[in-house]
Amino acid sequence: MQMKRIFIAIQYMELGGAERALLGLLEALDTSRFRVDLFVYRHSGDLMPLIPEKVNLLPELPAYRALSRPLKDILTEGRLGIFCARLWAKWRSASFGKRLNGLENYAVFDDAAAAAAPFLPSLRKLGMYDLAVSFLTPHRIVRDKVLARRKVAWIHTDYSSIGINAERERPVWSSYDRIVSISPEAGKGFLSRFPELEDRLMLMENIVSPRAVREQAALEDVSAVMEGSPCLCTVGRFSHAKGMDRAVRIAARLVEMGMNGLRWYLAGYGDEASLRREIAAHGMEEHVVILGKKANPYPYMAACGLYVQPSRYEGKAVAVREAQILGRPVAITRFPTASGHVEDGVDGVIVPNDEEGAAKALFSLLHDPARLESLAAACRARDYGNRDEILKLEALV
Repeated sequence: MQMKRIFIAIQYMELGGAERALLGLLEALDTSRFRVDLFVYRHSGDLMPLIPEKVNLLPELPAYRALSRPLKDILTEGRLGIFCARLWAKWRSASFGKRLNGLENYAVFDDAAAAAAPFLPSLRKLGMYDLAVSFLTPHRIVRDKVLARRKVAWIHTDYSSIGINAERERPVWSSYDRIVSISPEAGKGFLSRFPELEDRLMLMENIVSPRAVREQAALEDVSAVMEGSPCLCTVGRFSHAKGMDRAVRIAARLVEMGMNGLRWYLAGYGDEASLRREIAAHGMEEHVVILGKKANPYPYMAACGLYVQPSRYEGKAVAVREAQILGRPVAITRFPTASGHVEDGVDGVIVPNDEEGAAKALFSLLHDPARLESLAAACRARDYGNRDEILKLEALV
């Protein structure tokens, strides 16, 4: 009997929650039953070496690589068509962004894919797949370029909290047989923009391996680095959504309240220059430490006294679950999907989603050792393994 074929696409394998979630999915897929082809548009990112050997990594195609490379590099390579397409898409998205009332402009991803699509080679030569998965936006690529009997697109963020051009995206989402939401709350956010697609929505949580997280956490002793009383940690991209800038201002409030020994460690990458300016503006050089890119952030998470997720919005933050697996007390801001991340007061706490309120709540929590230990103990007692989630995807094949 011929093996069923699964195609999975993602832009790159940088250090991000979606990329780590993909690694969990790939590891869980039964490749004795399915041939899995992974198409990474641009073969870059610290997580590339972690792609399981059992997965067939398809060759990189230069045109697809150009979708996310800097415009000047594309022009230097002589890809004038994609350069002009992306430049036009950037202008169009900027014009649309002026109408978003402060929401982060996510329309740029779909606009860039729509404009560049005529310059991207078809992937139909790969043959017919039983299932094609578009794991991360833009979802037009898998819709237009891949042959498959069924197609699935993933939701990784809270669509009620971002700026999108719903009219332009609606035909894209409507073309998929199933739309996977990584949490019930993220699903509700998506339906607030596309209520007519409720019958296509299915829940499949990010697959995280507790064994793998604990093993990687034990690979390095960072106790000499993670100083401070209290010692806080946050892992994620240095982006608006993740609220790293808010972490700096919350830290400043905590120091003003008397926490002079505070150290807050930020592991990730992105707009580091802006983050450093924020730190300098508030005089937090001694209290907020940028660890930078960490392919293995788990030793740092395991060594902190409190893991904090100061996000403005989330779909389902993988880092929060990983901190819980490592038995760390967790505090997250009250973003719209927060209740799907922790059981408030049991294996984590939800603090106000404003800087002053968050600082007051964290100050109270950090002065209550018994409460911190209770949160940590609840995390240690729970089994956060969810490998069986993969059966939902395999069932579609």
